[in-house]
Amino acid sequence: MTRLPGDNPSQARLELAERFQAWSAMTFGDGLCPVRDVLDHLGDKWTTLILIALAQHSMRFSDVRRAVPDISKRMLTQTLRELERDGLIDRTVHPTKPPSVEYSLTALGESLLVPLANLVNWAERSHASISAAREHYDSAQPQSA
Repeated sequence: MTRLPGDNPSQARLELAERFQAWSAMTFGDGLCPVRDVLDHLGDKWTTLILIALAQHSMRFSDVRRAVPDISKRMLTQTLRELERDGLIDRTVHPTKPPSVEYSLTALGESLLVPLANLVNWAERSHASISAAREHYDSAQPQSA
């Protein structure tokens, strides 16, 4: 049974250390590490933004593109396919002329919303500190010619 660390950083540190130690003892072939396999997709900035957009309601392709305006059509198509392949979204084709396609979160996608909301909240709370740390780091680095 997995313990949930909640808001306790000490408990989270212990939990993560235990899991990392257990994973280190295992031999994972290509794509078999559950954490890397899942987080490779979820760590992509487009995936997160698309999931957040679809958390509001089902959307057509053009609606998702408007919700995430700086994504290219090709990248949006690719990311939607990956999310569908991972079982996080459903693609529904409506028999209209021309056919319309709608994307929505699956139950698995819905189950991701709580941890994703926690991560987004953390990012918003920590953004100023991270920006300040980057600025401090960059100013301390030697300038190359």
